[in-house]
Amino acid sequence: MKITVDTNILVRAVVHDDKRQADLAARLLRGAELIAVALPCLCEFVWVLRRVYGFPASDVAAALRTLLAAQNLETDRPAVELGLAMLEAGGDFADGAIAYEGRWLGGETFVSFDRKAVEKLIRIGESAELV
Repeated sequence: MKITVDTNILVRAVVHDDKRQADLAARLLRGAELIAVALPCLCEFVWVLRRVYGFPASDVAAALRTLLAAQNLETDRPAVELGLAMLEAGGDFADGAIAYEGRWLGGETFVSFDRKAVEKLIRIGESAELV
């Protein structure tokens, strides 16, 4: 089966806070011919792990890298990689994903009122400007 996963499937597979759902999620992910993971799903996934479950950024990055290693996974890998770079630089995964997608859509400079996001993007080599 080719599936598109919701955030809760990924969270259950990583967190194991509900054994029945965790087992179902793991079985579903292992058995899928293709796992389509939309970028908003990954943004939610990172947010839930960080804010709800208190995972450190390094553990979230490791979970994302494990997910990306799956041969049957389809996602916007360049956007995820920039999101990971931001996360590992101490910033927000979503800001990196937004910056990548904006550039892909034709934007040249990420602009924001968020000083931290702009500083982190500049530090990892992206064009960004504080408004």
